[in-house]
Amino acid sequence: MRLLHTSDWHLGRAFHRVSLLGAQAEFIGHLVTTVRERAVDAVVVSGDVYDRAVPPLAAVELFDDALHRLADLGVPTVMISGNHDSARRLGVGAGLIGRAGIHLRTDPAACGTPVVLADAHGDVAFYGLPYLEPALVKDAFGVDKAGHETVLAAAMDRVRADLATRTPGTRSVVLAHAFVTGGEASDSERDITVGGVAAVPAGVFDGVDYTALGHLHGSQTITERVRYSGSPLPYSFSEADHRKSMWLIDLDAAGAISAERVDCPVPRALARIRGTLEELLGDPRLVHQEEAWVEATLTDPVRPAEPMARLSERFPHTLSLVFAPERAPDDPDVSYARRLAGRSDQEIAEDFVAHVRGAGPDEREQAVLRDAFDTVRADESVREVAR
Repeated sequence: MRLLHTSDWHLGRAFHRVSLLGAQAEFIGHLVTTVRERAVDAVVVSGDVYDRAVPPLAAVELFDDALHRLADLGVPTVMISGNHDSARRLGVGAGLIGRAGIHLRTDPAACGTPVVLADAHGDVAFYGLPYLEPALVKDAFGVDKAGHETVLAAAMDRVRADLATRTPGTRSVVLAHAFVTGGEASDSERDITVGGVAAVPAGVFDGVDYTALGHLHGSQTITERVRYSGSPLPYSFSEADHRKSMWLIDLDAAGAISAERVDCPVPRALARIRGTLEELLGDPRLVHQEEAWVEATLTDPVRPAEPMARLSERFPHTLSLVFAPERAPDDPDVSYARRLAGRSDQEIAEDFVAHVRGAGPDEREQAVLRDAFDTVRADESVREVAR
């Protein structure tokens, strides 16, 4: 069976205020063409179909167009909700849509109920594990601790229990939306840290033939059988070096895997350039960046006059301007934003405690802070769904 693994469409998302709807529509067309021309047997979409719980109408219309075009091909599609999606909204009409071969899996309780497809060698069971917010699903899964590893392990227990009842030789595919240990994050993924931990070990998915992951935006091979497709478009300048693609997976009669990357169309190259304003305007080596979307980091010790206007004369698609004067780390003028760069909310809160009290929080206080951040994030998830 030949699968096309994609994820993280984020329909409706812009890139630094530039609409990507046209590029997203081009990707959908590329997806449909790939399915038709490469004789794909099933499409799997591992979450974050939309960029937010209540997407704009244009994004919903594009999704509707994608569903119709995939259904017209007669190729089954299995799709899960991600942490950006509203699972309830995405799952509306799932029963009816399923009759057209588009299988939406958004209910955590249905993790152990697969979509079963068949080829010449027998059945392939597709298990959809939508994004599992630990605080919201721990009771349903009967686990004491609200953590990503515990709830995913419980979901996978249900998968393996169902698989054990299937005809011997039944092959298996799991779709999951999670941060798996060994994966490399970018700036455009929403933080899903719980209890100070975001990642889960790849071993959670042992026992299935292929795990199609979503959430991280770079295409990555965690193990031969556990892979991220990545997002089809770049959504932050941290993805400037990404090769945007989908995975074409061949699953043979014995469940062995062969994989091929299928490149996605890129609307415009990304470039990150750094130096003083005069250096950037005069450097002949930057000629290839003149038509790219540009993030410029200016290192001038004093902010120059009209930097964006002047940069745009050479780099007309400059979208982001960062000021980072080259100073010693202990210089009092080093910006607050730079001092916080790369630090988690938990670390910032602990630094604040140390600053006002003269000593950092002890283990009990760290646990209180973690619980507070986890509660707020879970509450935000509930409110997004309820909107």
